[in-house]
Formats: sequence, structure tokens, C-alpha cells
Amino acid sequence: MLKLILSGIAIITLSIIPNVFAEHVLDVNAFAQYPDISHLSSEKFTLQVNNTSYDLYYGYGGSLDSVSHLNYTAPTLSLIDINQERKSLQITMDTVPEKNEFWVRIPFEVIYAENENYKVLVDGVDTKYDLMKFPNDYVVGFRIPPNTKNIEIIGTQVVPEFGLYAVLILGISIVCVITLRKSDLDLKI
Repeated sequence: MLKLILSGIAIITLSIIPNVFAEHVLDVNAFAQYPDISHLSSEKFTLQVNNTSYDLYYGYGGSLDSVSHLNYTAPTLSLIDINQERKSLQITMDTVPEKNEFWVRIPFEVIYAENENYKVLVDGVDTKYDLMKFPNDYVVGFRIPPNTKNIEIIGTQVVPEFGLYAVLILGISIVCVITLRKSDLDLKI
């Protein structure tokens, strides 16, 4: 009988107390972007350009089926770099033991393509790709054959070759030229 009374009191108490969640304690909008599955389940390459670091996430395979068999050996990436002249991101593979899907998540600041029209070359061969857009970056995915060595993702703009100092020097030079030109004109009058 005592158990029945205590159970009744517990049920009434719990129904009177409002539902309490952690949302009222923490303002979830105050946090940075949540990591998604690609950040949690992928490899990361940190690209250094003009003393700025960019994290590029990449991975292999499009589903669990492609990695579930026991003899699967994942490809290995050795280098990601920027080619200023070609406005491209160049990826060098160390080993690609078998045909695979490859994807790379690239921040907007690193490479940009007008109208989202990139060109992907796998060992010099134009390759079809899938493109997924996120708030701060793109994911470019495509297939790579065995023994792939070079991948190139070509856009219309890449990380500026010259940083803030070059822009500052250019601005000062323009102001000096205008000032000297104006003083030269004032002397002639």
C-alpha cells in the first residue's frame, strides 16, 4: 500500500513540475558551427598560404559498402597545394590501390569557381564530379582510378598570391604617384 501511495505522489509531482531542458541554460546560438559527419569521419590536411591556415577535409568511398570488405586498402594522400598560375588546387596521391571515390571539402577562400563550374582533372583527364555546397565551403567528389597520382581542381580564383602587405604597398604607391603628379602639375602652373 505504501508503494502505491509513493508511486502516486511521484506521478503527481512529475506531472506538476514543468518539463526542464538544457535549452534554457545555454544559448545554443552562441556556439560556432556544429561539426558535421564529414569533419568527424574524415582526414584533414592543413594548407598554409601567406601565413594563413586552411583546413581541408577529405575522404574516400561513398558508402559503407565500399569499405566493409576485409581486403580494402584506403588510398593515401601526400600533398595538397595551390597553383596560382592555373588557379587550381593540386592534390598529389601517394597510393591508390583500387578504384575509389574521393571527396575534398574546400573553403570558399581557398578556391572559387564562377557559377560553381569547376574543372576536375585526374591524371590530366577531364573528370565528372559532384558538388555539394555548405555555408562556408564546397565538397567536390569524384572517382579516381587505381594508381592515380595527380588531381587538379581548377576554378576561376584561388587564395591571393600576395597578402595584406602587397595591397598596402600598392595603395601607398598609388597615393605617392598621385601626390607627385599633382605637385609636378602645380610647379608647371
